[in-house]
Amino acid sequence: MKIHNLVTLIICSLICFSSFSQAKKPTLMVVPSDVWCNQNGYMMEFDNQGSTIRIPDYKRAFQENAEVLQVISQINGMMAERGFPLKNMESAIKTMESNAVEDALRSSKDSGAAVDESPIDAIKKAAKADIIIQLTWTVNKTGPKKSINFNLQGLDAYTDKQVATATGTGAPSFSAETPVLLSEAVISHMDNFTLSLQNHFDDMFENGREIIVRIQKWDDWDGDLETEYDGEELTYIIEDWMADNTVKGRFSTTDATESMMLFEQVRIPLYNDKGRAIDARRFVRELSKYLNDAPFSIPNKLVMKGLGRATIILGSK
Repeated sequence: MKIHNLVTLIICSLICFSSFSQAKKPTLMVVPSDVWCNQNGYMMEFDNQGSTIRIPDYKRAFQENAEVLQVISQINGMMAERGFPLKNMESAIKTMESNAVEDALRSSKDSGAAVDESPIDAIKKAAKADIIIQLTWTVNKTGPKKSINFNLQGLDAYTDKQVATATGTGAPSFSAETPVLLSEAVISHMDNFTLSLQNHFDDMFENGREIIVRIQKWDDWDGDLETEYDGEELTYIIEDWMADNTVKGRFSTTDATESMMLFEQVRIPLYNDKGRAIDARRFVRELSKYLNDAPFSIPNKLVMKGLGRATIILGSK
Protein backbone atom coordinates (compact mmCIF):
# COMPACT_ATOMS: atom_id res chain seq x y z
CA MET A 1 0.00 0.00 0.00
CA LYS A 2 2.82 2.36 0.86
CA ILE A 3 4.57 1.58 -2.45
CA HIS A 4 1.32 2.29 -4.31
CA ASN A 5 1.00 5.66 -2.54
CA LEU A 6 4.60 6.53 -3.35
CA VAL A 7 4.12 5.71 -7.04
CA THR A 8 0.95 7.83 -7.11
CA LEU A 9 2.80 10.74 -5.49
CA ILE A 10 5.62 10.53 -8.02
CA ILE A 11 3.19 10.47 -10.95
CA CYS A 12 1.28 13.48 -9.59
CA SER A 13 4.54 15.37 -9.08
CA LEU A 14 5.61 14.67 -12.65
CA ILE A 15 2.27 15.88 -13.97
CA CYS A 16 2.49 19.08 -11.93
CA PHE A 17 6.07 19.68 -13.09
CA SER A 18 5.04 19.12 -16.71
CA SER A 19 2.16 21.57 -16.37
CA PHE A 20 4.43 24.17 -14.77
CA SER A 21 7.07 23.79 -17.48
CA GLN A 22 4.40 24.40 -20.12
CA ALA A 23 2.93 27.43 -18.34
CA LYS A 24 2.46 30.50 -20.46
CA LYS A 25 5.36 32.90 -20.06
CA PRO A 26 5.44 36.64 -20.77
CA THR A 27 7.06 37.93 -23.96
CA LEU A 28 10.05 40.16 -23.24
CA MET A 29 12.16 42.73 -25.02
CA VAL A 30 15.50 44.03 -23.70
CA VAL A 31 16.36 47.67 -24.44
CA PRO A 32 19.19 50.02 -23.39
CA SER A 33 17.88 52.41 -20.75
CA ASP A 34 17.45 56.16 -21.21
CA VAL A 35 20.25 56.64 -18.69
CA TRP A 36 22.70 54.54 -20.71
CA CYS A 37 21.73 56.28 -23.96
CA ASN A 38 22.25 59.69 -22.35
CA GLN A 39 25.58 58.77 -20.78
CA ASN A 40 26.89 57.48 -24.10
CA GLY A 41 25.63 60.27 -26.33
CA TYR A 42 22.80 58.43 -28.10
CA MET A 43 20.10 61.05 -27.70
CA MET A 44 18.10 63.21 -30.10
CA GLU A 45 16.94 66.74 -29.34
CA PHE A 46 13.71 68.35 -30.50
CA ASP A 47 12.26 71.78 -29.98
CA ASN A 48 8.75 71.55 -28.52
CA GLN A 49 7.33 75.09 -28.40
CA GLY A 50 10.53 76.49 -26.94
CA SER A 51 11.35 73.52 -24.68
CA THR A 52 14.12 71.12 -25.65
CA ILE A 53 13.04 67.48 -25.54
CA ARG A 54 15.69 64.75 -25.39
CA ILE A 55 14.79 61.21 -26.43
CA PRO A 56 16.93 58.08 -26.97
CA ASP A 57 18.29 57.44 -30.47
CA TYR A 58 18.08 53.63 -30.39
CA LYS A 59 18.77 53.18 -34.08
CA ARG A 60 22.09 55.04 -33.95
CA ALA A 61 23.09 53.17 -30.78
CA PHE A 62 22.64 49.82 -32.55
CA GLN A 63 24.38 51.00 -35.71
CA GLU A 64 27.40 52.62 -34.05
CA ASN A 65 28.00 50.68 -30.83
CA ALA A 66 28.69 46.96 -31.27
CA GLU A 67 28.70 46.54 -27.48
CA VAL A 68 24.96 47.30 -27.34
CA LEU A 69 24.08 44.33 -29.52
CA GLN A 70 26.52 42.05 -27.69
CA VAL A 71 25.29 42.98 -24.21
CA ILE A 72 21.59 42.74 -25.11
CA SER A 73 22.22 39.42 -26.87
CA GLN A 74 23.86 38.15 -23.67
CA ILE A 75 20.78 39.01 -21.58
CA ASN A 76 18.50 37.62 -24.30
CA GLY A 77 20.37 34.33 -24.12
CA MET A 78 20.04 34.12 -20.34
CA MET A 79 16.30 34.76 -20.57
CA ALA A 80 15.87 32.22 -23.38
CA GLU A 81 17.63 29.58 -21.26
CA ARG A 82 14.87 30.08 -18.69
CA GLY A 83 12.15 29.63 -21.29
CA PHE A 84 11.11 33.25 -21.76
CA PRO A 85 10.19 34.21 -25.35
CA LEU A 86 11.93 37.34 -26.60
CA LYS A 87 11.26 40.05 -29.16
CA ASN A 88 14.21 41.48 -31.07
CA MET A 89 14.66 45.22 -30.64
CA GLU A 90 16.34 45.74 -34.01
CA SER A 91 13.34 44.18 -35.76
CA ALA A 92 11.00 46.35 -33.70
CA ILE A 93 12.93 49.46 -34.79
CA LYS A 94 12.48 48.52 -38.46
CA THR A 95 8.75 48.02 -37.94
CA MET A 96 8.56 51.32 -36.08
CA GLU A 97 10.19 53.15 -38.98
CA SER A 98 7.74 51.67 -41.48
CA ASN A 99 4.89 53.18 -39.40
CA ALA A 100 6.58 56.55 -38.91
CA VAL A 101 5.11 58.31 -41.95
CA GLU A 102 1.54 57.33 -41.08
CA ASP A 103 1.94 58.44 -37.47
CA ALA A 104 3.54 61.74 -38.49
CA LEU A 105 0.55 62.58 -40.68
CA ARG A 106 -2.08 61.80 -38.04
CA SER A 107 -3.40 64.80 -36.10
CA SER A 108 -6.34 65.86 -34.00
CA LYS A 109 -9.30 67.33 -35.86
CA ASP A 110 -10.10 69.87 -33.16
CA SER A 111 -6.63 71.09 -32.19
CA GLY A 112 -4.35 70.03 -35.05
CA ALA A 113 -1.92 68.54 -32.52
CA ALA A 114 0.37 65.77 -33.70
CA VAL A 115 0.48 62.32 -32.16
CA ASP A 116 2.49 62.44 -28.92
CA GLU A 117 4.46 59.18 -28.96
CA SER A 118 7.91 58.52 -27.58
CA PRO A 119 10.36 56.17 -29.34
CA ILE A 120 9.93 53.51 -26.66
CA ASP A 121 6.13 53.72 -27.03
CA ALA A 122 6.52 53.21 -30.77
CA ILE A 123 8.84 50.24 -30.23
CA LYS A 124 6.45 48.70 -27.69
CA LYS A 125 3.64 49.01 -30.21
CA ALA A 126 5.75 47.38 -32.92
CA ALA A 127 7.05 44.53 -30.73
CA LYS A 128 3.90 43.96 -28.63
CA ALA A 129 5.98 42.56 -25.77
CA ASP A 130 4.38 42.02 -22.37
CA ILE A 131 7.38 43.27 -20.39
CA ILE A 132 10.20 45.64 -21.33
CA ILE A 133 13.55 45.04 -19.63
CA GLN A 134 15.57 48.25 -19.39
CA LEU A 135 19.28 47.57 -19.06
CA THR A 136 21.87 49.98 -17.71
CA TRP A 137 25.52 49.00 -17.42
CA THR A 138 28.76 50.81 -16.58
CA VAL A 139 32.28 49.46 -16.93
CA ASN A 140 34.63 50.40 -14.08
CA LYS A 141 38.40 50.38 -14.58
CA THR A 142 40.92 50.13 -11.76
CA GLY A 143 44.38 49.79 -13.25
CA PRO A 144 44.36 46.71 -15.49
CA LYS A 145 41.19 45.34 -13.86
CA LYS A 146 37.64 45.87 -15.08
CA SER A 147 34.32 45.31 -13.35
CA ILE A 148 30.75 46.09 -14.31
CA ASN A 149 27.79 47.68 -12.57
CA PHE A 150 24.36 46.74 -13.91
CA ASN A 151 20.72 47.56 -13.34
CA LEU A 152 17.87 45.53 -14.81
CA GLN A 153 14.35 46.94 -14.61
CA GLY A 154 11.36 44.87 -15.71
CA LEU A 155 8.56 47.24 -16.75
CA ASP A 156 5.00 46.33 -17.66
CA ALA A 157 4.82 47.43 -21.29
CA TYR A 158 1.24 48.65 -20.90
CA THR A 159 1.52 50.67 -17.67
CA ASP A 160 5.30 51.29 -17.29
CA LYS A 161 5.03 50.02 -13.72
CA GLN A 162 8.19 48.36 -12.42
CA VAL A 163 7.49 44.69 -11.77
CA ALA A 164 11.01 43.31 -11.26
CA THR A 165 14.46 44.65 -10.56
CA ALA A 166 18.03 43.40 -10.19
CA THR A 167 21.16 45.43 -9.56
CA GLY A 168 24.73 44.64 -8.61
CA THR A 169 28.44 44.75 -9.36
CA GLY A 170 30.45 41.93 -10.85
CA ALA A 171 33.84 40.67 -9.72
CA PRO A 172 36.91 42.43 -11.19
CA SER A 173 38.66 40.78 -14.13
CA PHE A 174 41.91 41.35 -16.03
CA SER A 175 40.75 40.22 -19.46
CA ALA A 176 37.00 39.55 -19.73
CA GLU A 177 35.01 41.46 -22.33
CA THR A 178 31.99 43.54 -21.29
CA PRO A 179 29.33 40.94 -22.30
CA VAL A 180 31.14 38.27 -20.27
CA LEU A 181 31.51 40.60 -17.28
CA LEU A 182 27.80 41.39 -17.48
CA SER A 183 26.84 37.72 -17.66
CA GLU A 184 28.97 36.90 -14.62
CA ALA A 185 27.52 39.83 -12.66
CA VAL A 186 23.88 39.10 -13.54
CA ILE A 187 23.79 35.30 -13.26
CA SER A 188 23.28 35.15 -9.48
CA HIS A 189 20.33 37.55 -9.69
CA MET A 190 18.59 36.11 -12.73
CA ASP A 191 16.44 33.44 -11.08
CA ASN A 192 14.83 35.89 -8.62
CA PHE A 193 14.41 38.43 -11.40
CA THR A 194 12.63 36.00 -13.72
CA LEU A 195 10.50 34.72 -10.83
CA SER A 196 9.22 38.28 -10.25
CA LEU A 197 8.47 38.62 -13.97
CA GLN A 198 6.55 35.35 -13.98
CA ASN A 199 4.58 36.26 -10.84
CA HIS A 200 3.48 39.51 -12.46
CA PHE A 201 2.44 37.70 -15.62
CA ASP A 202 0.54 35.08 -13.62
CA ASP A 203 -1.37 37.88 -11.90
CA MET A 204 -2.24 39.36 -15.30
CA PHE A 205 -3.34 35.95 -16.54
CA GLU A 206 -5.72 35.54 -13.59
CA ASN A 207 -6.88 39.14 -13.05
CA GLY A 208 -6.38 40.75 -16.45
CA ARG A 209 -3.95 43.18 -18.03
CA GLU A 210 -4.13 46.76 -16.80
CA ILE A 211 -4.85 49.62 -19.23
CA ILE A 212 -6.13 53.21 -19.18
CA VAL A 213 -9.20 54.33 -21.14
CA ARG A 214 -10.19 57.94 -21.77
CA ILE A 215 -13.46 59.18 -23.29
CA GLN A 216 -13.50 62.68 -24.83
CA LYS A 217 -15.67 64.64 -27.27
CA TRP A 218 -14.93 66.79 -30.29
CA ASP A 219 -15.77 70.41 -29.55
CA ASP A 220 -18.17 70.60 -32.51
CA TRP A 221 -20.33 67.63 -31.38
CA ASP A 222 -23.76 68.75 -30.20
CA GLY A 223 -24.00 65.96 -27.61
CA ASP A 224 -22.06 65.28 -24.41
CA LEU A 225 -21.56 62.59 -21.81
CA GLU A 226 -24.63 63.71 -19.86
CA THR A 227 -26.91 63.12 -22.85
CA GLU A 228 -29.59 60.56 -21.98
CA TYR A 229 -30.53 57.48 -24.01
CA ASP A 230 -33.73 55.75 -22.93
CA GLY A 231 -33.56 57.65 -19.66
CA GLU A 232 -29.92 56.71 -18.87
CA GLU A 233 -26.96 59.12 -18.96
CA LEU A 234 -24.19 58.19 -21.37
CA THR A 235 -21.65 58.18 -18.51
CA TYR A 236 -23.51 55.37 -16.73
CA ILE A 237 -24.06 53.48 -19.99
CA ILE A 238 -20.31 53.45 -20.59
CA GLU A 239 -19.61 52.42 -16.98
CA ASP A 240 -22.08 49.54 -17.32
CA TRP A 241 -20.28 48.38 -20.49
CA MET A 242 -16.94 48.48 -18.64
CA ALA A 243 -18.37 46.46 -15.75
CA ASP A 244 -19.70 43.81 -18.15
CA ASN A 245 -16.52 43.47 -20.22
CA THR A 246 -13.57 43.87 -17.85
CA VAL A 247 -12.08 40.92 -15.96
CA LYS A 248 -14.10 40.45 -12.76
CA GLY A 249 -15.63 43.89 -13.39
CA ARG A 250 -12.41 45.59 -12.26
CA PHE A 251 -11.84 49.24 -13.21
CA SER A 252 -11.77 52.66 -11.54
CA THR A 253 -13.64 55.72 -12.76
CA THR A 254 -11.05 58.36 -11.90
CA ASP A 255 -12.92 61.31 -13.39
CA ALA A 256 -16.21 61.96 -15.15
CA THR A 257 -17.61 65.24 -16.48
CA GLU A 258 -19.95 66.25 -19.28
CA SER A 259 -17.00 66.34 -21.70
CA MET A 260 -14.63 63.56 -20.55
CA MET A 261 -14.25 60.34 -18.59
CA LEU A 262 -11.08 58.70 -17.32
CA PHE A 263 -10.89 55.01 -16.42
CA GLU A 264 -7.75 53.67 -14.76
CA GLN A 265 -6.76 50.20 -13.53
CA VAL A 266 -8.96 48.76 -16.28
CA ARG A 267 -8.37 45.01 -16.30
CA ILE A 268 -8.77 43.38 -19.71
CA PRO A 269 -8.35 39.70 -20.68
CA LEU A 270 -4.95 38.64 -22.03
CA TYR A 271 -6.55 36.36 -24.63
CA ASN A 272 -9.91 35.96 -26.32
CA ASP A 273 -11.84 32.69 -26.55
CA LYS A 274 -9.75 31.75 -29.61
CA GLY A 275 -6.47 32.15 -27.72
CA ARG A 276 -5.56 35.36 -29.54
CA ALA A 277 -3.81 38.10 -27.56
CA ILE A 278 -5.95 41.12 -26.71
CA ASP A 279 -4.41 44.57 -26.40
CA ALA A 280 -5.96 47.90 -25.44
CA ARG A 281 -6.83 48.71 -29.07
CA ARG A 282 -8.79 45.50 -29.61
CA PHE A 283 -10.58 45.81 -26.27
CA VAL A 284 -11.58 49.47 -26.63
CA ARG A 285 -12.52 48.93 -30.27
CA GLU A 286 -15.49 46.91 -29.00
CA LEU A 287 -16.66 49.90 -26.90
CA SER A 288 -16.17 52.13 -29.94
CA LYS A 289 -18.43 49.89 -32.04
CA TYR A 290 -20.98 49.64 -29.22
CA LEU A 291 -21.33 53.45 -29.10
CA ASN A 292 -21.41 53.72 -32.89
CA ASP A 293 -24.31 51.25 -33.20
CA ALA A 294 -27.99 51.89 -32.45
CA PRO A 295 -29.51 53.12 -30.24
CA PHE A 296 -26.62 55.55 -29.59
CA SER A 297 -25.34 55.99 -33.17
CA ILE A 298 -22.43 58.12 -31.97
CA PRO A 299 -19.62 58.30 -34.56
CA ASN A 300 -16.26 58.26 -32.82
CA LYS A 301 -12.52 58.02 -33.30
CA LEU A 302 -10.25 55.57 -31.49
CA VAL A 303 -6.76 56.93 -30.76
CA MET A 304 -3.96 54.89 -29.19
CA LYS A 305 -0.90 55.95 -27.21
CA GLY A 306 1.51 53.10 -26.71
CA LEU A 307 0.00 49.72 -25.93
CA GLY A 308 -1.94 50.53 -22.80
CA ARG A 309 -3.69 53.87 -23.34
CA ALA A 310 -6.74 54.23 -25.54
CA THR A 311 -8.93 57.28 -26.13
CA ILE A 312 -12.36 57.38 -27.77
CA ILE A 313 -13.27 60.82 -29.08
CA LEU A 314 -17.02 61.16 -29.57
CA GLY A 315 -18.75 63.09 -32.34
CA SER A 316 -16.97 62.17 -35.57
CA LYS A 317 -14.20 60.11 -37.09
